[in-house]
Amino acid sequence: QVHLVESGGGLAQAGGSLRLSCAASGRTLSTSRMGWFRQAPGKEREFVAAISWNSISTRYADSVKGRFTISRDGAKNTLYLQMNSLKPEDTAVYYCAADRSGSVWSTSPYPYWGQGTQVTVSS
Repeated sequence: QVHLVESGGGLAQAGGSLRLSCAASGRTLSTSRMGWFRQAPGKEREFVAAISWNSISTRYADSVKGRFTISRDGAKNTLYLQMNSLKPEDTAVYYCAADRSGSVWSTSPYPYWGQGTQVTVSS
């Protein structure tokens, strides 16, 4: 099992920045890809970004490319999402996810999920 806890959400103004963190515990040594997803009110959950176990490979949704950066600290078992140039449409609950296999390009579902952290961007 992998246990994930997100933090760092909150309220930001358009154009501002926030940094999300996701602390992983449990069988983290076997964690392969990790990712961030988000779900806005009335919408389906959508992919935001993913990173490989060695941080060499990353993938971003077109809507956040150039504004968001995903990273991970293996020593701290922590995943990050640096969000810059925030827009009101970035408002959502953000979830981190982990998988023991698969590449950042895989579309197979992640088995492990955090409970989410709210991000609200005001205009």
